[in-house]
Amino acid sequence: MHLDHDPGAAPADEIGFDEFLKVDIRIGTIVEAEVYDGARKPSLKLKIDFGPGIGMRRSVGQVRALYTPEDLVGRQVAGVVNFPPRQIGRALSEALTLGFADEEGRVVLFSPDSRVPDGARLF
Repeated sequence: MHLDHDPGAAPADEIGFDEFLKVDIRIGTIVEAEVYDGARKPSLKLKIDFGPGIGMRRSVGQVRALYTPEDLVGRQVAGVVNFPPRQIGRALSEALTLGFADEEGRVVLFSPDSRVPDGARLF
């Protein structure tokens, strides 16, 4: 799968609302973060609390260009929680943490403006 990070790119193919609802995007709080030295690209291993319905999930994010582990603990982030787990090197990623590329291609994490309950779903 190729992800186009070009802000001037055309939109993806049109989908129906029911298809959008199949992607389960939730808010969670990062409770642990550590440098992932085994990754090909500078990454952090995250442990995210997605609330009582989903619980803790691990995620690997290529976010070291802008964030340190200390920056992230306690921060709320959005993540896809219904993808199958994915092996990334020696680490297992159980959620896809969401972000946008800045002008230099660095990942800027997607977070709510105000604190919301962990597990809240994007709609």
